[in-house]
Amino acid sequence: MPVDPDPLHDDTPLPRPRWLGWALVVFMVLVVLGVLNVGWRILQPGPAAQALDAAQQVHPERAAGRALVEASDCLRCHGLERHAVGPGFRQIALRYAGRSDAPAYLAGRIREGSVGVWGRTLMPRHPQITEAQALQMAQWLLALPPDEGVVRY
Repeated sequence: MPVDPDPLHDDTPLPRPRWLGWALVVFMVLVVLGVLNVGWRILQPGPAAQALDAAQQVHPERAAGRALVEASDCLRCHGLERHAVGPGFRQIALRYAGRSDAPAYLAGRIREGSVGVWGRTLMPRHPQITEAQALQMAQWLLALPPDEGVVRY
């Protein structure tokens, strides 16, 4: 006995409109372009990097200190301006700008570590860094140009 096709119980899918496929393609293209734009903007040097490059041109002898800082684990805890685990490099430079023994003091803090200077955060020792390298790093840090947005301690 043949079954009469009932339109209410038909299992065939409805045809999709063509514009839906095109809308999906356009949406995906916009998402890809947005991600590429964000990635490109992240890779562009910001004002902080430009200030560092300008400071390095004024004091080319400080380039070795910058290279040592970038090659070590300093950037894990310190940012240029932002307080991460430890204070930002500009905050450190502002705090010790008036001290005559600042390069030697900071070089000692780099090698020996410290606790309690910037709160309860511990800065570990870095005995693998020589005294001369620590002094170069400290001199680079103290030569950073001041930033008006950083709070002076």
